[in-house]
Amino acid sequence: MFKSTICRHTVTRHLKQYAVTNRIRTMSGVLTSPTAIKPKLGAKESPDSEWPEAWLMTDIVEDKKAENRMIPNVPVEAAELRELGLSYWKMDAENYTYPIQSVPWNPNDSMDPKLIQIRNDRGYSYADIITIHPDHLPGYEEKNSRFL
Repeated sequence: MFKSTICRHTVTRHLKQYAVTNRIRTMSGVLTSPTAIKPKLGAKESPDSEWPEAWLMTDIVEDKKAENRMIPNVPVEAAELRELGLSYWKMDAENYTYPIQSVPWNPNDSMDPKLIQIRNDRGYSYADIITIHPDHLPGYEEKNSRFL
């Protein structure tokens, strides 16, 4: 869907509660929650200008696929997302290829040095790749509706 980014979403109970309470919505990117291990600073996060746009959602949501921005819009800045423990790295998906699906996926097979660095810095030992697209994910509509 987003050709220029690889998306990975990891959310802890605390972040889910915040997102439900404050209804934050983002466009795309690599967002991860805090880990028990304090990460090293090898792979620097993207600067604020590269973070995806985020905003508070309305309390009433009639169309889950719509942006549901408040009127007037209430943006959520990268600094606020960082305070929640979110991290973001914009990946170079144009120059590296990944399988459509690989469960489990061995990130050591990746040629993307930034992805390897993030994995090593954060102590990740497991990874999956799943392409969320109607052509590649059986039951796409049903599975996609769980996240909306």
